[in-house]
Amino acid sequence: MTFELDRRNLLQMLGLAAVSGAVLSRASFTYAADTDSVSIGWPSDVPSWDPNQRFVPDAQPIFKLVFDQPLDQSPDLKLIPNLITKWDLAADGLSMPFEIRNDVKFHNGDPMTMEDFSYTFVDRIKSGLKLDIANSWRNLTAIEVTSPTSGIMKFSAPTPTAPQWLAFLGSYLVPKKYMESVGQDGFLKKPVGTGPYKLVDYQMNSRIVLQRNDDYFGAKPKIKNVTIEIIKDPSARTAAIQSGQIDLTVNIPVREAERLGKVEGLTAEINPFTRIILLQIRNDMGFADENVRLAAHHAIDKAALSKAFYGGAAVPLSVPATPGTPGFVEGYSFKYDPALSKELLAKSGFSADKPATITLAATNGQFPSDFDIARALVQMWGKVGIKCEIQQIEYSKYFELNRGGKLPEATLYSFDNATGDPEIFSGYLLNPKMPFGAWKGMEIGQKVLNLFAEPVYDKRVAGYRDLAKEAVETGATIPLLQSVQTLVRKKNLAYAKYGNAWILGNTMSWS
Repeated sequence: MTFELDRRNLLQMLGLAAVSGAVLSRASFTYAADTDSVSIGWPSDVPSWDPNQRFVPDAQPIFKLVFDQPLDQSPDLKLIPNLITKWDLAADGLSMPFEIRNDVKFHNGDPMTMEDFSYTFVDRIKSGLKLDIANSWRNLTAIEVTSPTSGIMKFSAPTPTAPQWLAFLGSYLVPKKYMESVGQDGFLKKPVGTGPYKLVDYQMNSRIVLQRNDDYFGAKPKIKNVTIEIIKDPSARTAAIQSGQIDLTVNIPVREAERLGKVEGLTAEINPFTRIILLQIRNDMGFADENVRLAAHHAIDKAALSKAFYGGAAVPLSVPATPGTPGFVEGYSFKYDPALSKELLAKSGFSADKPATITLAATNGQFPSDFDIARALVQMWGKVGIKCEIQQIEYSKYFELNRGGKLPEATLYSFDNATGDPEIFSGYLLNPKMPFGAWKGMEIGQKVLNLFAEPVYDKRVAGYRDLAKEAVETGATIPLLQSVQTLVRKKNLAYAKYGNAWILGNTMSWS
């Protein structure tokens, strides 16, 4: 029998106290007098100032202000030229001729050249540095320079998503001459990019101060100074935007966004985007048993989670892909069925009196209502015979724990895919040779590896749709919801809204 919980009942079930609307109920700020500056409250710092080093999706809007990528995306997520003006991926996926701009300068005045492309995407990786782009560009063997502004990327295996990766995680151009002269440590202290802003002050886990690059080759930002305040606690971000200490913030609880949207001088948004909330699953320990994994999935009322924590705006998912993207499986549904959960657990000798035991890792404040969802899952699982303990982790520790094999059975995670391509959803989540997902089983993993080498687009997409269903039906992944980004800003601050939830200071302006 199914049942429906509204947010109040679910919060009461979890023993959560409602946040009183009387707290900070009135804002006492005026519109910004300085239209040359903006202050953004952000939930996390950059992992380092080497933009090729670590794949952290929430750092991308910061990196994109200081560095440039070869290709960019429009607000509707289409690939558009940037440092690269033309590109043409070969039909077999083994090469890609491209041309670059000849009018780009790094912040220190050095011109951008083809040498910087080879250095960023080939030489640095071959040098042995521990860079996450060594994974995304593992097939790139060389960049053949054919003229001062043209070259050919050459791959050891078909690489059908090469264009997408030129606009995605870690693919930021860095200056060869400058990096070799100051060394890695010197670059981290004073990073140099080609982006619309220069870094002028940095206080780790506290503040990032950027100043407009007046020599930028592209559209000049209207706002001269951008300050990013690192405020990890969502309650503190809520207080900061309401008091007027910052001009815009993201990822606060939906209930707080809805409340602040009614405060004079503020406006609030709840925007679904190309990120999924899911459980990253291990294939061992307490989840070595497929019955337990599937029982955990059938016990989750995703519609109740969406209604309780996202006002129903977060779309329940049955596969690891968002609606409208190529890998989404239209019409497929993994059912919510607590009775079936109990049957599956009973097959493996578990019950309410003798529960299966697991641990769930979760962040607190990294994305809206993350810890609330974790506590709700514990309650739902407890009702069918799964005893779960929550382990709170920092978002920045996920990859470190995963690499060391130290994640628990399940991790509540928000996975970003600004491109929408199924390889970067199911493929990266389930590839056992990559650091993104916790599942290391080769029964799924080998099928992923085969799809990575499939150059025919339609065949590749169909393969990923089949793979997504198989992964869900064997408990290798537990997709929950399409992510939403909550955003609160001062009403007279405009910004460009991207389908992947990038919040870019260079698109902002005051009215």
